[in-house]
Amino acid sequence: MKTKLMIMLVVALMGWGGVTPVRASEDALMVTGDVIFTRPVCLLATVLGSVLFVVALPVAATSGSIHDTAYVLVKQPAAATFTRPLGNFSALR
Repeated sequence: MKTKLMIMLVVALMGWGGVTPVRASEDALMVTGDVIFTRPVCLLATVLGSVLFVVALPVAATSGSIHDTAYVLVKQPAAATFTRPLGNFSALR
């Protein structure tokens, strides 16, 4: 029982060692600009991209490019809105 616990602990610590912490920028002006201007624009792009995706869905289904279309129109703007650290504008490229 003790060896199983030690093996699980070592495996968990090895997996945890590869995790990189994500932090917001320390520049207050960058964070403020991100919250006030960039996040609402990215949210608007996500909503408009979702609407455009629904409109383009028949064409994307015919051409077999549903995943590519969804990635460009919905997933990228959503990631820029919800998962990007505050003040990190390098992920918008």
